[in-house]
Amino acid sequence: MKVAFATPELQSLVRRTNLAEIAEQLPRALVAAGANVRVFLPLTKDIDTSVLSGLKNVGSLTLPDGDDSVRVRLMHGQLNELDIVLVDHAQLFRTRHPYGDTQGPYDDNWRRYSIFARAVLEGLELIRFSADVIHCFDWTTGLIPVFQRLDYLQKDKKHPATKAGTFFAVQNTAMQGSFEREILPKVGISHKEFHAIGGVELGGKINYLKAGAEYATIIGTNSPTLVDTVAAMPNDNTVFDTFRRREKEIVGITPGINYRSWDPSCDPLLAQTYGPEDKDPTTGKRKCKVSLQRALKLDNGPRTPLICVVGQFDSDGGFDIVSEAITPLLERSVQVVMMGPGNPEVLERLHTIEQTFAGRCRIIEGYNVNTAHVLLGGSDILLLPSHFHAAPTLPAIGMRYGVVPVAYKNSGLSDVVRDVRVNPRNGTGFGFKNYDSESMLEDGIDAARHHYKSATDWKQMVLRCLAEDNSWAAAAKEQLRAYRRVRRRSPPRRS
Repeated sequence: MKVAFATPELQSLVRRTNLAEIAEQLPRALVAAGANVRVFLPLTKDIDTSVLSGLKNVGSLTLPDGDDSVRVRLMHGQLNELDIVLVDHAQLFRTRHPYGDTQGPYDDNWRRYSIFARAVLEGLELIRFSADVIHCFDWTTGLIPVFQRLDYLQKDKKHPATKAGTFFAVQNTAMQGSFEREILPKVGISHKEFHAIGGVELGGKINYLKAGAEYATIIGTNSPTLVDTVAAMPNDNTVFDTFRRREKEIVGITPGINYRSWDPSCDPLLAQTYGPEDKDPTTGKRKCKVSLQRALKLDNGPRTPLICVVGQFDSDGGFDIVSEAITPLLERSVQVVMMGPGNPEVLERLHTIEQTFAGRCRIIEGYNVNTAHVLLGGSDILLLPSHFHAAPTLPAIGMRYGVVPVAYKNSGLSDVVRDVRVNPRNGTGFGFKNYDSESMLEDGIDAARHHYKSATDWKQMVLRCLAEDNSWAAAAKEQLRAYRRVRRRSPPRRS
């Protein structure tokens, strides 16, 4: 299987969102499974090309750019086992970041990622790579399926871009790439394509995310549950209308985590290693908890549940409801450790609460990966308050360390966080039904606390979490199965 990936981020080169990790780990897992992979990404300001071995100039492409043309350069190098193809242009990419700067998104992102889309498609011939599948990530690659359909499938049967199917992976529906319709001729799309059903239009604008979902051979999401429920979605003039109409072409694949980086059975940062093969892994976990409590100067309460929160201290991270609940939460018999970035006013307030509840609350500013290992090793409960999670990476890592997740039921994590009250035999966590502080406390935290009182029940829950297979190897198998669907299907018919 030959797969070309198109992404604006790659963890080892440039990271702005969770997409960076998925965009790198999935290709690596596919290579390990025997696939032949090329990863295309723009050569943006953040990328240090010195980490690529054998980097060389492949050649240049002259691409349509409105009434004119633009010339970009392709460079090829190795990132360990990954073949990387960089799309280089001084003004569009090399002097700028992937999405924007401190002033916000770049005004010409519509043009930047239109050129990138054309460079990926035309670049397949330049690098002599006849892909079976082009795997596109989110709105920045949304025009790849459009251009493939309009400019290749009907015009050039021998071009590598003609032979490939497209897999459009929707990681984050919050960012969609919505632009005024006046850009249509500038990106080379006819006004005939500007319609809602089967076209590029959404809400009176051209929407790159919706366009990718409309024109791709297959749509991918991070949630198998979403695939099961998409048929019942209402008509609400959103991208989910496209999902509902194309329900037969949607697949849900839960992304994996790096089991080499996150492995409590050999983690040198833990006070005591443990794992699913141990006779009683909770013994090692208890030693990690004691060590964490000492390090953070928390009260040494072995039967007091220790709750950790890892994420942004803002509304996107669910801090809007956490801030309302933090005092009544700490008035319960729990300990809370929060790690993440936040603005100075928020951090000042949190430190005031930390002082009020000395011995039961600690705030760790910013994110440190080594600290995350120790924190998860010693915690009992992982609170995931966010309204929406683009990927289930954090809860999967938490369960890898035997930490029981508590999450909002409609956050997109239901495939990973299975409520034990609904699934007594295979439940892995707890869900709160309403997105508010009261439901989070009563439906989520209090339910977990009640379960924690039974050492036997809690041990079984921890063992189920440890036994979950959220590896990238498992995800790669599902992805290859989805690619075979891409090869069997024709691109969608346009209305």
